[in-house]
Amino acid sequence: MMHWEVFKLDDLVTKLGDGLHGTPIYSNDGEYYFINGSNLTNGKISTDEKTKKVSKQEFEKYKKQLSNRTILLSINGTLGNVATYNDEKVVLGKSACYFNIAESISKEFIKYVVTAPDFQKYIVDYATGTTIKNVPLKAIREYPVKLPPLPTQKAIAEILSSLDDKIELNNQINQNLEALAQALFKQWFVDFEFPNENGEPYKSSGGEMVDSELGEIPKGWRVGSIYDISTVVYGAPFKSTLFNQENKGLPLIRIRDLKTFKPQYWTEEIHNKGKKINAGDLVVGMDAEFRPHFWLGQTAWLNQRLCLFKPNDGVSKLFVRETIRPRLEFFEKSSVGTTVIHLGKGDIDTFKSFVPNPHVSFLFKELTDPLIERNIIYS
Repeated sequence: MMHWEVFKLDDLVTKLGDGLHGTPIYSNDGEYYFINGSNLTNGKISTDEKTKKVSKQEFEKYKKQLSNRTILLSINGTLGNVATYNDEKVVLGKSACYFNIAESISKEFIKYVVTAPDFQKYIVDYATGTTIKNVPLKAIREYPVKLPPLPTQKAIAEILSSLDDKIELNNQINQNLEALAQALFKQWFVDFEFPNENGEPYKSSGGEMVDSELGEIPKGWRVGSIYDISTVVYGAPFKSTLFNQENKGLPLIRIRDLKTFKPQYWTEEIHNKGKKINAGDLVVGMDAEFRPHFWLGQTAWLNQRLCLFKPNDGVSKLFVRETIRPRLEFFEKSSVGTTVIHLGKGDIDTFKSFVPNPHVSFLFKELTDPLIERNIIYS
């Protein structure tokens, strides 16, 4: 690295800016997505049915100079997500910064520069705001980049890219295992085709079904509350004055961290009602973001407005997650306009669940927990 020169990031780009500071006119029939920093995931621009769209006329009004040399970075709210632009039909919002890498520089090398821990810590350190963090474009422009000669840039980027390919392959394997686990849940607890004492599918082999408040269920099963299959533990209100970004103490998990598994805050506070969570714990946000997540990060404190669903003895993590998922989806779909729906303990108290006989429950746990654990370890 003796011969690596130091440049400001601004010296290595032909254009650096952010998106629209405002709200475009949305159109359900539009062909262009209006994206922000939260749409930058796993190196790509991600959209779904909830992503707002705009017309071509709005696109022409607010379009930016994006090209195959463009790298995107989230700079408002969620910080540090990175994606490369691949001709997607998008309009950028203000929380998405873009910079076009000069032809004489390896775009892939710069992509790894801005995903590296040094840069990620830098933007957190230079972020402003107390409630919603924002990284000024000036700070990004002035970031010092140690730049090797172009052949070395390409060689480094190629090595890191090959590692990314292996990670992506591993992610695909994990997705297949996840699909297998969900298919098994459906077979056993929706279709009721779990193996009977002879190893045959229960319902289609003539297994007796009885009526219940949740519909027909196998004889010997019952309908109970969420507490028959899990314990629910609620997060605690930590003191914001003790939050830090210097990794002092333990990470503090907030709702926004459930998507990235990268907490922005740590705390040295020892809360007498605090709950530590570990990799593999099933965590749910209680404001707006209700999808159940297996926590993939390190041991951390659970902040207020999150809760932990801990399976009871003999119950599978997957069984608990798939049981509460449709209930939580109901709350998520209940959101209207700008109103934020809040999930409370009283709501969770109403959750109902099948309670299978212990043999079926334990056998499902033995089959699916290893699949879930494998996903957690290698994610």
